Amino acid sequence: MARKIGSRYTANQILGRGSAGTVWLGEGPEGPVAIKLLREDLASDEELVGRFVQERTALLGLEHPHVVSVRDLVVDGNDLALVMDLVRGTDLRTRLDRERRLAPEAAVAIVADVADGLAAAHAAGVVHRDVKPENVLLDMQGPLGPGGSHPALLTDFGVAKLIDSPKRTRATKIIGTPDYLAPEIVEGLPPRASVDIYALATVLYELLAGFTPFGGGHPGAVLRRHVTETVVPLPGIPEELWQLLVQCLAKAPASRLRASELAARLREQLPMLAGMPPLDVDEPETDAPEESEEPAGTAPAAEEQRVRRRGAVSLVPGAKPDSNRDTHTSMRVPGPDELAGGARGTARVPRAAGAPRPGSARHRVAARRRRVTFAVAGVVVAAAVGVGAWLASSGDDSAPPQDTHSTSTP
Repeated sequence: MARKIGSRYTANQILGRGSAGTVWLGEGPEGPVAIKLLREDLASDEELVGRFVQERTALLGLEHPHVVSVRDLVVDGNDLALVMDLVRGTDLRTRLDRERRLAPEAAVAIVADVADGLAAAHAAGVVHRDVKPENVLLDMQGPLGPGGSHPALLTDFGVAKLIDSPKRTRATKIIGTPDYLAPEIVEGLPPRASVDIYALATVLYELLAGFTPFGGGHPGAVLRRHVTETVVPLPGIPEELWQLLVQCLAKAPASRLRASELAARLREQLPMLAGMPPLDVDEPETDAPEESEEPAGTAPAAEEQRVRRRGAVSLVPGAKPDSNRDTHTSMRVPGPDELAGGARGTARVPRAAGAPRPGSARHRVAARRRRVTFAVAGVVVAAAVGVGAWLASSGDDSAPPQDTHSTSTP
C-alpha cells in the first residue's frame, strides 16, 4: 500500500527490511527514488532527530559517481526518512551469494570504485562506519569495467552515526557488523576514516576468498580475532596485492592507506590480474558450539550445514531481506582479559578444497573417529599379546600339569 513521506514523496513498494528500518521504492518530484524509512522507535527519539537534522548538510553535499546520493532528509511526525537515488541493479552480497567468490580482477575493480567513493566522503569529513557487501550496490545499467564488473556505489552513509548516539550506546557498547569492525572500534576508540579502510580491505578479502578473514562463530570470538590475530595469507594472488591487503588490515590505524591511495594502488594491480580465475580456497564452516553425540559413521548435522549469506536491504527492486549480519548490532566491548586470551586456534585458515578446518565440526568428527580406531586397535593388540602368552605357557612340556579341580584321597 502506498504511503506519503512528507509532502513531496510517495512510498509505493517495500524493497526490503533491515535492522534500522524499511527501504521503499518511491516517487518524488524528479522521478523514482529509494526511501529508507527508519524504525518508529528511532523516529520518536528527539535526540536522534536532532542529530538527523544536523547531518543534513553533510549528507546532502556528498556527491560522487561511486556514492548513492542522499537527495533529502524527511522529518514529518513519526516519519524519519532518507530519500536516495535509486540504483538499477543488485547489491554485492547478492552477487557473492550467487558466485561465492569473484575473479580477482573484478573484485579489485569493485573495491577500487568503493575506495573512490570513500575518498570523496572522507574529504567531506564523513565516515561511513558500516562498509560491507550489503551496502555496496552494483549498477547493472552502467558500463562494464575490468573483469566484466559493473560500477559499484556505496550506500547507507550516515545511518550508523545517527543510531550510535550516547543515549543508545553506552561506553561499554559498540555499533557495527562484527565481521568488518576495525580493532580500534572493538577497543572502544572513536571511529575515524581508517575504520572504513579496514572494513573495505575485509570486503576485498571476502570477495577473493569467499569468507571474511576473522569471521565465524560467536560475535565475541569475531571481535577478539580482530584485535589479537594476524590475517592468514590467501594462496594464489600476486604478492603485491597481498601486501596491499595486509597493510589495510593492519591493527594500527596509522599504518593503513588513505582511501585515495588505496584506489590508485588497486587500479595499478588490474593489468596483472586480467584473466585470473577465482581462487580455489575452501570456505571454513561455522564452528558448532558443542560436539554432537552421533552414532559411529554419522557426522553431526552441523557438518552438513553452512551459513547462507542472504541478500541485504539494497536500494533496488527485488532485493532480499536483510542478512543476519545486522547493520547495527549492539555488542558489549570485550574486556582486556578477554581480548588477551582465547583467540589461539580460532582463525579461519584457508585450506585446500575439501579438507576440514582444525576446530570445525568435520575436524572434530574425524579426530573422534581416529581416537575410536586407536582404542580398538589397542584392545586388539592387547588381546593378541594375551593369547600369545597363554599359548606359550601351554606349550611348555617341562612344567607339570596343574589341575585346579582335583581332590586328594587319604
